[in-house]
Amino acid sequence: MQFSPSALELYAITAPCADLTQQVRSAIDGGITMLQIREKNCTTKRRIELAYPLVQMCKAAHIPCIIDDDVEAARILGADGVHLGKRDAKVQKAREILGENAIIGASAHSVEEACKAQQNGATYIGCGAVFHTKTKHDATLLPYATLCAIKKAVSIPVVAIGGINVQNIPQLYASGVDGVAVISAIFGQSDVTQATKALRRVTAPFQQKELPTL
Repeated sequence: MQFSPSALELYAITAPCADLTQQVRSAIDGGITMLQIREKNCTTKRRIELAYPLVQMCKAAHIPCIIDDDVEAARILGADGVHLGKRDAKVQKAREILGENAIIGASAHSVEEACKAQQNGATYIGCGAVFHTKTKHDATLLPYATLCAIKKAVSIPVVAIGGINVQNIPQLYASGVDGVAVISAIFGQSDVTQATKALRRVTAPFQQKELPTL
């Protein structure tokens, strides 16, 4: 799949739940533009079992679907790529295994880390936590100035993550990021489709950077 920065406009990251397949279907119906399947505490075999129907749904909807921190699972599933954190498999190695067309996301918390990830072949940079979040208890807050500096320093797309919701998304417009990655703002909601639609209504400005201000 040819990757476009527009895929990062509303980038959903899954959270473990009993009805995950239905929740992902609802998120797709609501308008997510990309999906990351995040299952931290399981084997590659179990991750593949959980992810298979989700990957197939995304393929049918023409939405990029990547796996968090499991290059082997991504390869076996035929997913579009992986997202790698600081302690995960190296970007270069993932690129070698998954090929030049794979989407390889990399987390960065400084300009230096972002530039290194770009040099090693990352497709996009994930930056956060931009707001306080309960999803990742060990996440440190990324200063807004650092987010802006990272965006200016790299030529690949940048997505913001961490504590993002409908109310605070407008605070990120001026940073120049290409979109937002959310977990609980979608998968923690009672009506996933409506929650996704509400988010999509306020993410459009991320893809309108070149439009003149009226």
